Amino acid sequence: MGIVAGVVSFIIIWWLVLFTVLPWGIQRNESPEIGEDHGAPVRHRIGLKLLATTGVTLIVWGCLFAAIEMDLFSFRDISGSYRRGE
Repeated sequence: MGIVAGVVSFIIIWWLVLFTVLPWGIQRNESPEIGEDHGAPVRHRIGLKLLATTGVTLIVWGCLFAAIEMDLFSFRDISGSYRRGE
């Protein structure tokens, strides 16, 4: 895996994991004050969620990197067989 492919895959995985981590631990404010949204969380803990996102992404990206480097699967083989009509 090249540097560009590695960075791009890391960013895509990071965003996917972020959107799965964002709802963790959300508790609605049952009695919001005037002007507050009813669905706004009491504590958003975005810093903790960003750290968790990065940690999970490192693990997933590391597995993907290892699988590609050990030739467990290859995107080149898939695209080559598609072009040849096999």
